[in-house]
Amino acid sequence: MSDPKPNRLVNEKSPYLLQHAYNPVDWYPWGEEAFRRAGDEDKPVFLSIGYSTCHWCHVMERESFEDPDVASRLNEAFICIKVDREERPDIDGVYMKAGQMLTGGGGWPLTIIMTPDKKPFFSATYIPKRSGFNRIGMLDLIPQITDYWRNQRERLTGIGESVVSSLNVSVSTTREEVSEDTLGTGYHQLAALFDEEHGGFSLAPKFPTPHNMLYLLRYWKRTGEKKALSMVERTLQAMRNGGVFDQLGYGFHRYSTDSVWLLPHFEKMLYDQALMVFAYLETYQTTKDSFYRGVAEEVLTYVLRDLASPYGGFFSAEDADSEGEEGRFYIWSDEELASTLSSEEYDAVQEVFNVDPEGNFRDEATREVTGQNILHMKKGADETNDKVKNLIESARNKLFEKRETRIRPLLDDKILTDWNGLMIAALSRASWVFNDRDYLEEAVRAADFILGHMWDGETLLHRFRDGEPDIPGFLDDYAYMIWGLLELYQASLEPRFLRAALDINRVQLKEFWDQENSGFFFSGQSGEKLIANRKEVYDGARPSGNSVSMRNLLQLSRITGDTLYEEKALLLSKTFSESVSGNPVAYTFFLSALDYAFGNSTEVVIVGGIDEKDTRKMLDSLREIFMPGLVLVYKTQGMEELAPFIEDMKPLKGLATAYVCHNHTCEMPTSDVSEMLRLIGV
Repeated sequence: MSDPKPNRLVNEKSPYLLQHAYNPVDWYPWGEEAFRRAGDEDKPVFLSIGYSTCHWCHVMERESFEDPDVASRLNEAFICIKVDREERPDIDGVYMKAGQMLTGGGGWPLTIIMTPDKKPFFSATYIPKRSGFNRIGMLDLIPQITDYWRNQRERLTGIGESVVSSLNVSVSTTREEVSEDTLGTGYHQLAALFDEEHGGFSLAPKFPTPHNMLYLLRYWKRTGEKKALSMVERTLQAMRNGGVFDQLGYGFHRYSTDSVWLLPHFEKMLYDQALMVFAYLETYQTTKDSFYRGVAEEVLTYVLRDLASPYGGFFSAEDADSEGEEGRFYIWSDEELASTLSSEEYDAVQEVFNVDPEGNFRDEATREVTGQNILHMKKGADETNDKVKNLIESARNKLFEKRETRIRPLLDDKILTDWNGLMIAALSRASWVFNDRDYLEEAVRAADFILGHMWDGETLLHRFRDGEPDIPGFLDDYAYMIWGLLELYQASLEPRFLRAALDINRVQLKEFWDQENSGFFFSGQSGEKLIANRKEVYDGARPSGNSVSMRNLLQLSRITGDTLYEEKALLLSKTFSESVSGNPVAYTFFLSALDYAFGNSTEVVIVGGIDEKDTRKMLDSLREIFMPGLVLVYKTQGMEELAPFIEDMKPLKGLATAYVCHNHTCEMPTSDVSEMLRLIGV
């Protein structure tokens, strides 16, 4: 058999598109050439959207896109386009919404069939090769669509026009602010969803949704409601001990397919790691329990070891599959464990990591045991005696080294600005809380890479791979990068990072702000015009760009003293008030921003004295306190230009001095650390 010939995807940069570059399907990347050909040949467009670490995307490729018969039929009936959802979240977002309108559901792989002018009339997720169990297969779908296209064209185009019309309906707004009572409603909704036995806010599947935890911590801080904190602790403990956490190499898998955090989908995403670090860091600050600090450090160990790019940023993800099987890299047979470990180590692992000689890893389809084990804990190793702890540490090192000899899952080595912004934020916060210079250096290194390669002062780019930055940035790129830079300023107290945040925010307001109805569009006005431009506020796997922007704007207002930013934040509250008030639990990061806005902010300006030790002592006293509304400004060279209100603030008697303000009201300055903390409210 001759070697397969490449299709047009062979010239792309996306690892996902390159995975399909030798399919017999005549794939096009997204672009006008494909749609022009569809119009010229009067064919519908078959759009397939996925990402490199998507398990069912791999399954559909093996079953259908690598199959010569299916490929031949696809090529004859359609013009076929492949899109990486992580590279083009604008396309994915629009057509996912269209798919939800057409079917009521969504997910990846996403299949959309549409007219040559990009109007969708059919949607599905995974499609098997052959029909079965009420799911149509490719071999039946293709001739069915062909028949409809020939004989019921008017009906299909009518469906497409209706979908496009619905996509372009503006967000309904009452122009009223979200009520402060909404914060309580969001808490009660989370409490009603909470799984008391296993933690989390659903039965199965269970997603991390760390912004739920971030909001609950703020609600606890605001009200003293003990259950808010206990829900966070129960969930974070269960996740760390479960199979959803990599017990050997650390880091969180994407989500748990069951209700007990045991069986995950094994891919690891950069954004999950960043957001989970925040959840564990803030819970550590709240409880002072070293368990949470340890988990944050473990996650960062994984990220810095396996996802750090030599360029300076961070890679996107690791696949769930290796050697054609999901989870193969992570699971263990009883025999392999026994042959790798001493008898004492094996006994400790069997006890602590719940190893079953018959296996605890069940096939997702048949639910039958496979003879393999997912390492997980019903109680932490620190709850055992010192001898068992030492045996577990020795065994963990041996198993990790053994696992490193296996074929690793695919690394998606593209660098995305938005996800890097989240990791810069997480590293910066960790460096501040732990007073760790290494974390700070990694955050600075990543920020300098993005600012040096992806930002020219007027445009922020979305993706870097193989030495090439490309794709104009989307709202999330701007919002997440500003978040990262604000955290980095707070950790480093270097004005250049605040200046960069302000510059990027200036362009975000110019490019993405809806001048007519307020709020931020997902795509900038200079970007490609799709059939719709979303204005998203739902906080799903990641917080929405509008939610993060609201928090950014409030923080920029407090740091600089410029009330224009707070006015924009108020407009965001009004723009999305109907959505957020109607179902607050779907907007928990937005709720965190509202918590900040509703009088939970404190600004501390520190003016250094003659003795640097005094300044360090003052700064160090702030590190471990949980004050989600705290903004720190350090008066140093260059800061007066960015924050003019600090110009007249001077040290008292040559000593480091703190100026504390609450909700637009300032206290008398003090050089006493204890008095500063009292004024802050600690």
